[in-house]
Amino acid sequence: MFYFLIASYLLGSISSAIIICKIMGLPDPRTKGSKNPGATNVLRIGGKKIAAFVLLFDGLKGALPVILAHYLGFSLFELTIILLCAFLGHVFPIFYGFKGGKGVATYLGGLIGLNFFVGLTFSIIWLFVAKVIKISSVAALTATLLSPVYFYFITTHNFKATLVIFLINLFIYFTHRENIKRIMSGDEGAIGS
Repeated sequence: MFYFLIASYLLGSISSAIIICKIMGLPDPRTKGSKNPGATNVLRIGGKKIAAFVLLFDGLKGALPVILAHYLGFSLFELTIILLCAFLGHVFPIFYGFKGGKGVATYLGGLIGLNFFVGLTFSIIWLFVAKVIKISSVAALTATLLSPVYFYFITTHNFKATLVIFLINLFIYFTHRENIKRIMSGDEGAIGS
């Protein structure tokens, strides 16, 4: 298990936003827009197609280790710990001075890996709130806030695994602390702005 956790963290530490922007000849996302190496910022600086690739690869960083561990027979609790490590790699990447993204796409990918219906529920909530409010961070924070509840009821009512999901949620709120300040002041930008 220990080596699996390390591998998950290292996979999470690979920044698809930085790599894809470099390949596509775009500026480093850490220097433009919100300065966050994530899909929403890449949408601002590179458009929908490139942002979709970043979203996909960031999601795979959460999904792949969880799915592989599932097939190797790890418990649900262990799978959530593996997701936590991939998530922490994305947020605190060893390859980029421990300064990474906000982790929502990696978290979503991991949720899909844990249970497709949990990931689907997260996606539906995100899409609904994004359509109505038109602010990515509000959509992400809303879907995240509710995820321990639907994770618990959709999966096997595993309390320990749900606590790990709750811990990831706390980290997501931490990574969005500046967004929360802008939401409260009315200065948070709309999707695509």
